[in-house]
Amino acid sequence: MRRLFFLSFLFLILSGCNKSYQAEDSNIIVSAVKLPAKAESDSYERSPDPVTPPPPAPKNKDKIEQKIIKEATLKFETDNLENSFGQIRKAVANSKARIINDSEGKDFATLFRNLTIKVPSQNFDRFINDVSKGVSYFEVKNISAQDVTEQYIDLTSRLKTKKKLEERYLEILKKANKVSEILEIEEQISAIREEIEAKEGQLKYLESRVSESTITIEFYKTIPEKEGVKISYGSKLWSAIESGFYTLSDLLISLLSAWPFVILFVVFAYFIRKRLKRRKKE
Repeated sequence: MRRLFFLSFLFLILSGCNKSYQAEDSNIIVSAVKLPAKAESDSYERSPDPVTPPPPAPKNKDKIEQKIIKEATLKFETDNLENSFGQIRKAVANSKARIINDSEGKDFATLFRNLTIKVPSQNFDRFINDVSKGVSYFEVKNISAQDVTEQYIDLTSRLKTKKKLEERYLEILKKANKVSEILEIEEQISAIREEIEAKEGQLKYLESRVSESTITIEFYKTIPEKEGVKISYGSKLWSAIESGFYTLSDLLISLLSAWPFVILFVVFAYFIRKRLKRRKKE
């Protein structure tokens, strides 16, 4: 009996507790709470851009400027050689150029003039444009540009290597004690110095061709042909007679200039003739 009563009492207590828990559960508000992340993930979330951009490429301070040799050849016809030459001289002054060769002449049908001009490379295009003004067309217009950057870099690199080698030999020379060693080292230094001077000369020549462009200009004027068709037949005959008279006069003058030989010939002929007559009489 007591056991039954105790079980009933326990059942009532458990049912009451269950109702109270259900009542409380109905008033509970569930909210999500964001847990703090790890230090690494926190710093990653605060970063505006999770992808870090690559660093800018370093600038090459030793970058060598492109080395280009420019040359041009121009040929055109003109009505007035002096006016064309004046225009070219004006272009030379404006472009700070210089004329290094000037020749003129005449052939069968033309009067011509040839110029060789050195122009600073930065003024090359400007000079060509100034010379082209007033020219109707060019019979020849060749413009070339040769890139020698690789050759320039190669010469510069070889020159630096030779200079470093020379410095090494000079240091060794200071430490040498034997005369034979000193003479051998000096011989090596002399050979290296010759190679350095040769490469320096090549480099200067290359730089001069790059800094100044060479332009050759030929311009000419056509000589009008003689109008032989308009000359009358009588005029041609009279010209032929005059030409024959002048030729005969030249012949007589030539004979007079040889008078000593003529006298000797006459005397010699006289004696021979006289001797032949004597033989006939005998």
